[in-house]
Amino acid sequence: MIRFIGRRFLNILLSLFVLATLTFFLMKAVPGNPFLDEKTPKAARDALMAFYGLDKALWKQYLIYLGNLLQGDLGISYKTPGQTVTQIISQSFLYSLKLGAVAIVVSVIVGVSLGMVSAMYNRKLIDKIAVVISILGISIPNFVVASVTQFYIGAELRWLPVAGLDGPLSYILPTFALSALPIAFIARLTRSSMLEVLTADYIRTAKAKGLSPIRITLRHGLRNAILPVVTYLGPMTANIITGSVVVEKIYNVPGLGQFFTNSVTNRDYPLIMGITLFYAVILMFARFLADIGYAMVDPRMKKSTKGG
Repeated sequence: MIRFIGRRFLNILLSLFVLATLTFFLMKAVPGNPFLDEKTPKAARDALMAFYGLDKALWKQYLIYLGNLLQGDLGISYKTPGQTVTQIISQSFLYSLKLGAVAIVVSVIVGVSLGMVSAMYNRKLIDKIAVVISILGISIPNFVVASVTQFYIGAELRWLPVAGLDGPLSYILPTFALSALPIAFIARLTRSSMLEVLTADYIRTAKAKGLSPIRITLRHGLRNAILPVVTYLGPMTANIITGSVVVEKIYNVPGLGQFFTNSVTNRDYPLIMGITLFYAVILMFARFLADIGYAMVDPRMKKSTKGG
């Protein structure tokens, strides 16, 4: 297990280095510069270029960028000079973290429950309804869900807040928009796994002993059926994090997603690169934890990690 964790950690470091390099040169390849404004005097533009080190050779800028990264310095925002990129991320990430954590918990609980109920009542009305819900959740993009629910439930019916994260009720609409796809996917994974598990011999033995269907499902079936869901936790986290970029903008949540979209619009390259790397760290760490969780749940994975 230690060697397994060590290999994954080295892969993360290498991936971050490659991503940082690609992001840096892609930003430099964009035509023009963020200070190219006709209203700004040339002397002021030159001073800004010198202040941010943009007047140096490209290879020098790259080495300075890597050196700053090793010290945890992501640079200074072009559009908010009084704040560093690290400060902006630390202030806005709390909103994204709270919203994302709620969406992940809701996705797992609702998705697994829906999949279990669907498998227990296979080919019955409840199962058909659950399948339709799953298809809709997978096929409709989250920005459509966010826009429609915000307009009808928030603006027209005025049942829930349409913007911000000012209270518990304000979490409902953005959480629903972020978790609709993961809920549907987890429900399908759980249903297919549970249907396969429920035909196993030990399940038949439990039924012969007179155990209730709910007890059989929770005590005997769920442990084996949950393995695909554990594997999906990494991609699910990635889906929720990337989806939050649009959802936060629609619901005016002052999180990383909204700052990222604003930085692209404003051509704030240090902020774009900083948030991109920060997102990458979160996604890789989530995948790393999912792999460890899968290794702990599945005995076969434990043996493979011990062996190599």
